[in-house]
Amino acid sequence: MVKTVNKIAVIVFGPQGSGKGTQAELLAKKLDLFHFDSGSYLRTLLHNPALQKNKIIRRERKLNEAGVLNTPSWILRTTAEIIKRATALGQGIVFSGSMRTFYETFGHNENEKPNKKNGGVIDVLKRYYGNKNIFIFLLDIPEKESIKRLTERFVCSVCKGLLIRSELIGLGKIKFKICPFCGGKIVHRIDDNKKAILVRLKEYKERTQPIFKELEKGGYKIHKIDGRPMPYKIHEAILKKLK
Repeated sequence: MVKTVNKIAVIVFGPQGSGKGTQAELLAKKLDLFHFDSGSYLRTLLHNPALQKNKIIRRERKLNEAGVLNTPSWILRTTAEIIKRATALGQGIVFSGSMRTFYETFGHNENEKPNKKNGGVIDVLKRYYGNKNIFIFLLDIPEKESIKRLTERFVCSVCKGLLIRSELIGLGKIKFKICPFCGGKIVHRIDDNKKAILVRLKEYKERTQPIFKELEKGGYKIHKIDGRPMPYKIHEAILKKLK
């Protein structure tokens, strides 16, 4: 029998550009949680020079760069291992960018019978943290806002810090030539092009949104949060739900 950890597991859902990573990082610092940013983790893994001869890595990298979701069974195995590592250290965990597919969440596709033996990420979380310690949030923003944010954001090539156009957060027109955090070169993320963004948003609607109804059927409450205000306002709204 698996021993549960007396910590919480937080899942932050939302369309691309909704600020999942920002909110998860704020929660991680505030509540001393391990932040598993699956998108960042996968990009690092898939672009690791030492792994480029691996057929699976090459396959998954091609999917990732096209804006298509990665193979659910592979993601499920990867995420389950991360959860086990966190609980072995007695840590709570917060997710951003995971789960993204029905299979990843429940261990079976939408029209298949549940796999009682293995299950999905939600079953792994239930096993290690207990149902009452799982909290789910959905950051809601319009599609136009997603596209605007994604096409106008940059990332540091060194520290991987995320930057968006300063006027979008009320700072006026400040043009960063280098990262204000570490001095690294600022670049566009490879999958933040218009074509890939539209594919990712389509994937979110078709493959991620069906998860929410099934989670609610399973007794999980999904807290819907407006993702348009300033990040600290959203953070405060999430903390209120956690109290």
